Amino acid sequence: MANIPARMQQIRLILQLHSRGEKIRAISRQINLDRNTVRAYLRRCLLHNSDVDALLGLSDEALGQIAYEPAIEKKKGDKRIIDLEGRLPELVRELSKTGVTRQLLWQEYRQSRPDGYGYTQFCERLKAYARKGDAVMHFEHKAAERLMIDFAGKMLSYVDNRTGEVVDCPVFVAVLPFSGYSYVEALPSQCQEDFVAAIVNCFAYLGGVPACVLIDNLKSGVKRANRYEPAFTELLEQLSLHYGCSFMATRVAKPRDKASVEREVQLAYQRIYAPLRNEHFSSLRGVNLAIKEQLAKHHRQPFQRKAGSNRLALFQQQERDLLKALPAGAFAVKYSIQAKVQRNYHIVIGQDWHYYSVPHEYIHKKVQVVYTSKEVEVYYQHERIALHQRSRVKYGYTTLPGHMPPAHRHYLEQRGWTGEHFLDQASRIGPSCQRAIEQILSGKMFIEQTYNSCLGVLRLAGKYGDARLEAACCRALRGHRINYMVICNILHHNLDKLEQPPEPLSQIPEHDNIRGPGAYQ
Repeated sequence: MANIPARMQQIRLILQLHSRGEKIRAISRQINLDRNTVRAYLRRCLLHNSDVDALLGLSDEALGQIAYEPAIEKKKGDKRIIDLEGRLPELVRELSKTGVTRQLLWQEYRQSRPDGYGYTQFCERLKAYARKGDAVMHFEHKAAERLMIDFAGKMLSYVDNRTGEVVDCPVFVAVLPFSGYSYVEALPSQCQEDFVAAIVNCFAYLGGVPACVLIDNLKSGVKRANRYEPAFTELLEQLSLHYGCSFMATRVAKPRDKASVEREVQLAYQRIYAPLRNEHFSSLRGVNLAIKEQLAKHHRQPFQRKAGSNRLALFQQQERDLLKALPAGAFAVKYSIQAKVQRNYHIVIGQDWHYYSVPHEYIHKKVQVVYTSKEVEVYYQHERIALHQRSRVKYGYTTLPGHMPPAHRHYLEQRGWTGEHFLDQASRIGPSCQRAIEQILSGKMFIEQTYNSCLGVLRLAGKYGDARLEAACCRALRGHRINYMVICNILHHNLDKLEQPPEPLSQIPEHDNIRGPGAYQ
């Protein structure tokens, strides 16, 4: 009796049978309790109130205070219990400290109270008290409201065929708590780029975006852990902006904040790791193909306590349509760095060691460089001053002519001149100009020596016009020598405006009486 109190239903039966005139022996036999126990409960109740009907009308709590009163009084009167219960909160806190054991706490307890409990009773009462603070709460998750993310504690691996090295792969696990529909992927590492890429792949696998993503305090996602205002990495902020979802972080060392994904990790061990334990892979892609195959089986496996249902059906029927639609464009990771414009009006991106030009006016200025896998943008005081296609050529240069000083641009243009270029420009002015340029180009042993003369002739069209330049070239072609100064003098003295000399008379027609050069050979 002292160890196992009678149930409240048994106590009420004792009172009912007693009111009917039943003897102690008969009551004991009917309810299967010792006679002394029956007698003790009757005595306590009747001493408190002799009216049995009034006792039966009491609530279970009130009747229990009467029937169990001696046990309560005994507990209250035991000074050891009172003393130990006062110590328990501090003992539990001490037990969480490094190196502290129950054996050590019990020894310190007995030193301060030699007549205290033995080690076994001490541990039982300490354990019972700790369980009171170990309560768990049931959450009702809403469909498409939250996605929980974590990394599995154990890794998968593959063997690199080229080196024979065994490569361990961290495993990314995400789950929608409402349906239990999950996503698992093996990654090259837990770095920011791979972590963000896994989240992007997860959204694509789900076919939509949840309202919130709950992550652990991973360095690849959280810059500064804080219970109230954690600071996320810039890549996660970009991800949140692109997909229109919010990110939240669990409290530090509180795995129950994401209990659903913790449970999903255990299921991944059972339903993905275990079936693949004897498989051998030669690439990360092979590992992920096998994971997807096992994951599909996991989603189709029926729930143990929900007949006729599985994760895939629940997701498709009640959750998938509530996810937000994926953005039209693909997510592109943006990196942002500060750089100083060098004397050669270029900035460098250290990730590729490639140089990109900016307008020469910004030499020695500090600029903000924002780049993705495809583009490089350069900003000065929030104004974009340059845009380039990203290049991966190490130590290469990407230069726009418009960013160069005039002298540099002229030199670059000069390096690109050819005879065909000048002939093409001259043909747009007229045939005489084109013939004049042809003679100038053929006037030197090295054609490059004539490029400045050709450039000077063509620029005369800007000062005098195409018509006058064409007329000047026509007049110059009648001389024995042609160059830039000849054509320039004709235009300067307005000789091109003079009346052109008459065309020479037609040649004498051939006749038998007229001997030609052939007659003197």
